[in-house]
Parts: sequence; structure tokens; C-alpha cells
Amino acid sequence: MKIDLNCDLGEGIGNDEAIMPFITSANIACGFHAGDEKTMRETIRLAKKYNVNIGAHPSWKDRENFGRKEMNLSANEAEKIVRYQIELIYKIVKEENANLTHVKPHGALYNQSARDDELARAIVHAIKNVSQDLVLVGLAGSRSIEAGIKMGLKVAREGFPDRRYNPDGSLISRSEANAVIESSDEVAHHALTLILGGGLDTLCLHGDNLNAVENAKLLRSVLEKNGIEVVGIR
Repeated sequence: MKIDLNCDLGEGIGNDEAIMPFITSANIACGFHAGDEKTMRETIRLAKKYNVNIGAHPSWKDRENFGRKEMNLSANEAEKIVRYQIELIYKIVKEENANLTHVKPHGALYNQSARDDELARAIVHAIKNVSQDLVLVGLAGSRSIEAGIKMGLKVAREGFPDRRYNPDGSLISRSEANAVIESSDEVAHHALTLILGGGLDTLCLHGDNLNAVENAKLLRSVLEKNGIEVVGIR
């Protein structure tokens, strides 16, 4: 069995290099919820150093709320916002003699596209207009994944070991007290449960979790001890 282990990075938390050795894919903030061209370049260089796949992590334009406020923009406006961010990091990645492998929307944009067909299609259009070879990372079983498949993109179905789920498979809102799992042991146990449930290509850890580094370290160890090969998104 194989699984990718990704993490949202380049968000100014300060633990990127400590996490990098344990993951296989990095989703790098593109400036709209966190980061800027300088942090993108720095994070890309770290990913190269540790042989980690590089991905774009576009968001609604919402630095004030870290990209976690839902917005109601037209599909055309959403596509432009996402495409701008992907193109920006794509350019920087090329300048750093690296390759962009995937795109994973951030925060509210991710969650809205998981249930909104029109928004999901807009994001897929944005990705395809930059490169048909990019992989779309989305919540397993979501509209986002359905749109990617229907429109001919490679997709990676994602699960969240450090987040709790609603009965319908959506993520519990961060406004709820129990939304985030902080215990590293519980994160590792949840990861194995998710993997055994089937249908996943990648697991996400959040760099802003209080125990982000320990979560990454322990999870990588637990996966390998259970015979699960940790490999990058392809």
C-alpha cells in the first residue's frame, strides 16, 4: 500500500524545515491567505533540499481571516483568482529549476469547492489553463474530485488525520471546539483508520497545528511500521 503525506506550508508558522523531512508533498501558500513571493521561493528551496513535491495552495483573497472565510464570487472571478496564484508560483518554481506537481485549494475555497459543482469546475478550468499535467488534490468523495475526473485532470483523494469529520464525510468547521485533533498519537491512529477505509491517495497535516512537527514525525514512523510506503503525488 502507498500513500502521499502532504502539509500546508509557506504560511509563516516557522516550522517548515522541521516538517519537511517527514513529508512527501508540500502545498505552498500563494500570497492570498499567507506568504509572498519571498516565502514561496524559500519554501520551494526547502522542498528541493528534502526532495519533496511542490504544490500550489491557492486561496480566496483573505489574509485577514487566513483564507477561512467563505466568499460568494462568480465562477469567472473564482477562476481568475485561482489561476493568478497558480501562475505566480508556477513561474517561481521554474525560476528555481523545480517542477510544480499539484494544486490544492486552501481553507474556505477548498471546503466550498468540495460541495459546489460550479466552483469545483472553475478551479479545474484554472488548473488546466496553466498545465494539464498538474494533479488536483481534493477531499475524498467531494464535488471537487468529481469535477477533476470528469474534466480530465489527474486527482489525489485526500484525508485529514488531524481533523474530525461530520457524518457526511465533510470536515467539522474550525469554529467547533472539537474540529482539530492535536494529540499526535490520536492523529496517527486516525490516519490508519482513514487509510484502512480505502479510497485515499494522500493525507494532509496542517503546519499550523500546535503539534505539527511531532505529528509529521510520528505519522511517518507509524505508516512505515505498518507497511505503508510513503511516496509523493504523481
